[in-house]
Amino acid sequence: MKKHAILLALLTLVMISCAQSQSTTKVGGPCEGCEAVNNYDNKKLTSVDTIFGFDTMQNKIKISGTVYKNDAKTPAKDVILYVYHTDQTGRYPKTASSKGWGKKHGNLRTWLKTDSNGHYAFYTTRPASYPNSTLPQHIHITIKEPNVNEYYIEDFYFSDDPNITLNILNRKKPRAGSGVISLSGNGDMKTANRDIILGLNIPNY
Repeated sequence: MKKHAILLALLTLVMISCAQSQSTTKVGGPCEGCEAVNNYDNKKLTSVDTIFGFDTMQNKIKISGTVYKNDAKTPAKDVILYVYHTDQTGRYPKTASSKGWGKKHGNLRTWLKTDSNGHYAFYTTRPASYPNSTLPQHIHITIKEPNVNEYYIEDFYFSDDPNITLNILNRKKPRAGSGVISLSGNGDMKTANRDIILGLNIPNY
C-alpha cells in the first residue's frame, strides 16, 4: 500500500513538473531584443505612425496591411508591432540621448497598435544594406499580442532588392507569412502592403 502511495506521489510530481514546463514554454523561441516591443514608455500607440525624421528623408515609403488571427480570416485588434531599421548608410542611427534598446536599434523605429479592423501603417524611408555587405535590405518587426509573449516574425524584405536571395523569396514556412513586399508608385513616396497571420509557423504557438 505504501509503495502505491509513493508511486502515486511521484507520478503527481512529474505531472506538475510537466505542466509547469509547458506553461513556461516561450512562444516563438529565443528572441534577443524582442522585449523592446514593450519599451514605448508613455507613447500613445496608434495604428498609424511616422518614423522619426520622415519629412527630410529620401526614398520615402509607406507600408500598411492587416493583422489576422491564427485562422487567417479574423482581424486582430490591439496587437502591438515594433519596427526598426537602418538608415541610408546601412547603420542604426542613434543620438546622445538614446537609451536602452534604442542604443542598438537606433531611432528609426516605432510602435504601432492595430485598430479594430486589424489595420496598421507606418511611414519611413527604405533602409540600406549593412555597410560593405550584400545582406538584403530589411525592416525588423516584433509582435506582441494580448495574452501572448512577444516574438519576432519574418522581416520586411523588398522584392526588387538586388541582394534578395532565393531562400527568402521561396521560404517554405515564413514566420507569420511572407515578409517580401513589392513597392509601387512613381511619386515621391512608394507604397507596399503586407498582411500578417498571428502564430503562423511560430514555434510553440
